[in-house]
Amino acid sequence: MTIPELLSLAGGCWQTCTLHAGVKLDVFSHLAAKPMTAAELARHLDVDGRALDMLLHALVAMELLSKEGDTFAATPLSAERLARQSPDYLGHIVLHHHHLVEAWSKLDEAVRTGRPVRKRSSHEADTAERESFLLGMFNLAMLLAPKVAASIDLSGRRRLLDLAGGPGTYAIHFCLHNPELNAVVFDLPTTRAVAEQTIARFGLSDRIRFAGGDVEADSIGDGFDVIWISHLLHSEGPEQCEAIVAKAAQALADDGMLFIQEFILDNTRTSPLHPTLFSLNMLVGTLEGQAYTEAELSGMMRRAGLRDVHRVAVALPNGGGILAAKR
Repeated sequence: MTIPELLSLAGGCWQTCTLHAGVKLDVFSHLAAKPMTAAELARHLDVDGRALDMLLHALVAMELLSKEGDTFAATPLSAERLARQSPDYLGHIVLHHHHLVEAWSKLDEAVRTGRPVRKRSSHEADTAERESFLLGMFNLAMLLAPKVAASIDLSGRRRLLDLAGGPGTYAIHFCLHNPELNAVVFDLPTTRAVAEQTIARFGLSDRIRFAGGDVEADSIGDGFDVIWISHLLHSEGPEQCEAIVAKAAQALADDGMLFIQEFILDNTRTSPLHPTLFSLNMLVGTLEGQAYTEAELSGMMRRAGLRDVHRVAVALPNGGGILAAKR
């Protein structure tokens, strides 16, 4: 790494916070609908004109807005991904990342004490923050779930459990790809409204139902042909992960399949980059959460009595991977 790269890294949060502010103030939605001057947009947003002018120029420099004369407009990318009226809006995950910034600013404290510094989990947060988390997970899953569902052969399978499935994005796409499949989305009761709205949006309320409960404390049902666990284990310590995987294995029918999707570390724990950073995200926000290696996750599945443990041949971003096994 060069000195300029080091200094750019040190100030990288400036661009992050500029993006977050643009989304939080809903700048992109307005400028995607109609190009405006800074003064015109300031009146619409009821914000300080001088300050907004600075923000807009920074967003132009970041290539998230364009400027012609004194008029600002959304770019094709920001109109598609950062304007609320777009069906491909990604602002929810941007806002979720915004809510994480305060805890990340105290990473040194978390390392010093080994304790989380977030005041509350995303599920315990107020309605707006919880919604940005759940719909942010929907944003991310929508980028991957169609590809994942097309890569996994579930022919002949009838019952799927999406464990800690949030808004049910993967259950939705597995059902869309497999017309004979029915599913249960199991998650905390606070997730129900968003999940049921999302399932209804895809016209699948007759094939996917929501079940509320705690993954560790409550029954998750049994006799499932497929259980899908996506990005749950990283929020738990090794002992809790072992228990969750064992519980899922017991809930499978004979020859049932368990899939685990996670950001997976290599066995040196030094790469890929995203899982190493995601471990720190779990450090600041959970008591024992972390990213796990493929060997660790595979071991959990084998100790649960599962066989034919293997990694699914599908390329995912950010060090993502899927492990599969059978009962």
